[in-house]
Amino acid sequence: MTATTVDAGAAAAASPSAGRAPGGLRKESAWRRRDRSWGYIFIAPQVVGMAVFVLVPFIASMVLAFAEWNGLTELTWVGFENFTAQLQDELLLRSIVNTLLIAIITVPIGLGLAVVIAVALEKLKTRTLYLILFFAPVVTSTIAVAMIWQQMFRVDGVLSDTIAKIFGIAPPDWLGDPRLALLAVCIVTIWSALGLNVIIFLAGLQNISPSVIEAARIDGAGPLRLFWSIRMPLLSPIIFFSSIVAFISSLQTFDTVFILTADAGPDNATRTIVYHIYDLGFGRFEFGPASAASVILLLLTLVITGIQFGAQKRFVHYEDDAA
Repeated sequence: MTATTVDAGAAAAASPSAGRAPGGLRKESAWRRRDRSWGYIFIAPQVVGMAVFVLVPFIASMVLAFAEWNGLTELTWVGFENFTAQLQDELLLRSIVNTLLIAIITVPIGLGLAVVIAVALEKLKTRTLYLILFFAPVVTSTIAVAMIWQQMFRVDGVLSDTIAKIFGIAPPDWLGDPRLALLAVCIVTIWSALGLNVIIFLAGLQNISPSVIEAARIDGAGPLRLFWSIRMPLLSPIIFFSSIVAFISSLQTFDTVFILTADAGPDNATRTIVYHIYDLGFGRFEFGPASAASVILLLLTLVITGIQFGAQKRFVHYEDDAA
């Protein structure tokens, strides 16, 4: 092989057009193709799971919302009759009111308690045990949590007996009184999600630069001023995120109600939208109205989330905006 041949080969390898297909695209190496194939294999279970358990049921519910079907007979198209009937159904309206009440009660109180506890834990040097205790309900089955609280809410339970002794009144019937049943659901919901919010807010507090806190203290800011003027604005993006997740979770309340009360009682006092959908679909086998109610829940969730995103400009402060 001559020097001229070697130089020509080197020049061809260094040329920008080297390794390109006739169309001008660079040829993909064999190891890149193999790497992409393994990537598809690894994500395949997740994609299949999303398609089978999310996409297909979503499409089916959208179709059934405009039809009448009980699972055995032939499917009959009814147009918007399911939506009209559901919007006139007092049970659905009661379910919407109960669900919104749960969200309005649990989200502000739950997030507020989480912020206060996170601030208190931030000052502790050894907080591991407290974090474990607060986070335990998050990783515990909701069914188990509801069953434990069901025993506590009994008339002769620990909670009712303690309240009766402290205030000198008759033990409250939490699950038998329509005025207290929904409050009992809210208490369990707040307690179950408190640990996760505490962990999130604590991480956000630890991410605040100490120099910012020190500069505020030098300027004469006290503990309350530090909390409202420094910590809260810097935590606002995390609070915004947590509020969206909490609202969506509250709108999907079902298992707590299903275990805690009998038939969403008393007098449908704890009937939520998801329980209403379950009752229509698997209690009465009216899959058309149940699908219509699920679409209404989807629209309600989108509206509330849209309102939250629209309101974030007033109270959410990002570091980029401050810069």
